[in-house]
Amino acid sequence: MFLAVAGLLTFSANIASAQDEAAEPAATEQVAEEGDIVAAPAAAEEEEVPITQALKTKFIEGGAGFMALIIICLILGLALCIERILYLSLSKTNTAKLLDAVEAALAEGGVEKAKEVCRNTRGPVASIFYQGLLRADQGIDVIEKNIVSYGGVQMSEMENGLSWIGLFISIAPSLGFLGTVIGMIQAFDDIEKAGDISPNVVAGGMKVALITTVGGLIVAMILQVFYNYIIAKIDSLSIDMEDSSIRFVDLMVKHNNK
Repeated sequence: MFLAVAGLLTFSANIASAQDEAAEPAATEQVAEEGDIVAAPAAAEEEEVPITQALKTKFIEGGAGFMALIIICLILGLALCIERILYLSLSKTNTAKLLDAVEAALAEGGVEKAKEVCRNTRGPVASIFYQGLLRADQGIDVIEKNIVSYGGVQMSEMENGLSWIGLFISIAPSLGFLGTVIGMIQAFDDIEKAGDISPNVVAGGMKVALITTVGGLIVAMILQVFYNYIIAKIDSLSIDMEDSSIRFVDLMVKHNNK
């Protein structure tokens, strides 16, 4: 009896051991399959989209009409900004050197020699000096008034085109907000047609609304940076013009007293 029980226990242990050995490969295969499942999404990851392709996609999704108008504002605004920056950069003059040259010319060849120096020098400061020299024989008061009047003309020329840049800064976000309103209207039309408020129905109109708004704001911010830079250059040139004009009047007073 004892031997029978011992044999039965041994037989049961052998069966359990066989079952464990059979379960281990199955578990290994299952882990391998799960590993394949986990690795599959990593292998199927999408490649990074180039930024140009992404911008083109967003441009189309935002609505070609409004996005084209916003891009036109950016192109025209940047063209005006670049033109103003080049003009103001070329208008910069070494006023101390110019004043020394004018003083030397007045001492050597008189007013006509000083006029020649101003004609050969670019920039609004040289033009102002030239206008003052044209009235050199009419007294200091006339020279000063002529300088002030022509200084206003030069300021207007430096500020030429700024109103258009300001217009594009204002109109770009306005076009974006208009696209937002139209996108919202489209979303409500789609809700009305579907008879249901669901994310899929609303998403299309909302995407148009957000993309056009972002585009308009980005254009406005870019142009605003250039606009402020241009204003800073104009202020710098204006201060330089005023200071050099005062020194030029003093120089003419000294010349006339001789």
